[in-house]
Amino acid sequence: MKKWKCAVCGYIHEGDSLPEECPLCKASSDKFDEVVEDTVSSDSSTRYWKCTVCGYIHEGASPPDECPLCKASSDKFVEVDAEGKEITGAKPVSKPLPPKKDTAKTGAKKSSIIARLNSKFHLHPISVHTPNGVLPLAVLLLAGAIFLRLETFEKAAYYNMLFTLAVMPVVIGTGFLEWRERFNSTKSFLFITKIFCASVVTLSLSILVLWRFVNPGVASAESPYKWIYMGLAVVMVGAAGIAGHLGGKLVFGSR
Repeated sequence: MKKWKCAVCGYIHEGDSLPEECPLCKASSDKFDEVVEDTVSSDSSTRYWKCTVCGYIHEGASPPDECPLCKASSDKFVEVDAEGKEITGAKPVSKPLPPKKDTAKTGAKKSSIIARLNSKFHLHPISVHTPNGVLPLAVLLLAGAIFLRLETFEKAAYYNMLFTLAVMPVVIGTGFLEWRERFNSTKSFLFITKIFCASVVTLSLSILVLWRFVNPGVASAESPYKWIYMGLAVVMVGAAGIAGHLGGKLVFGSR
């Protein structure tokens, strides 16, 4: 029987043919490479460790200090076999027991239709493309309005930001559900940074839209506040870019 290794997360699949997708990181079958049998079996000391947060597989004598994908600490790793299945009874690292959950809340979470839809249809990766795609365009339009003195560009930038602000509750809500359901609410550096950046984007965007609503000429070429307005917009896009980059690391790993 052949063995196939996922080039994204390191998952080992055993079978005569490739899987349709990786059960850990959901990478497609073209991301799998065949593993020569003797490279797997010749070194009996090879051990595999699985991050319980994001599913990353690490090969080595001991788990890494932190997960290279989600930055979870070493105590979030468990030893698994070559197929990615947890080895029963193996306790190589001091993995803390999960906190006791309230039965009623657990049942409500499992039965949440929104949570299931979010996981099945990847609603967060879909919705997050709105701020990541529209906000950079809004900043470019603002720059055009200031340097080229085009009032239509400034209006277009405002409407783009207004639309994005309306979508942000969906982006934040689906992101929270994915963090809770898929990543077990892990408070690693990566997730804390993503949450901070999302907060910066939402706050900056709210200020920009409200400021423009109160003072329609704030971003015009003649406005004394135009550079402050533009600077805040740049900070907003920078935070959105960092959050998007970290999200990409969770999906695509080190590629």
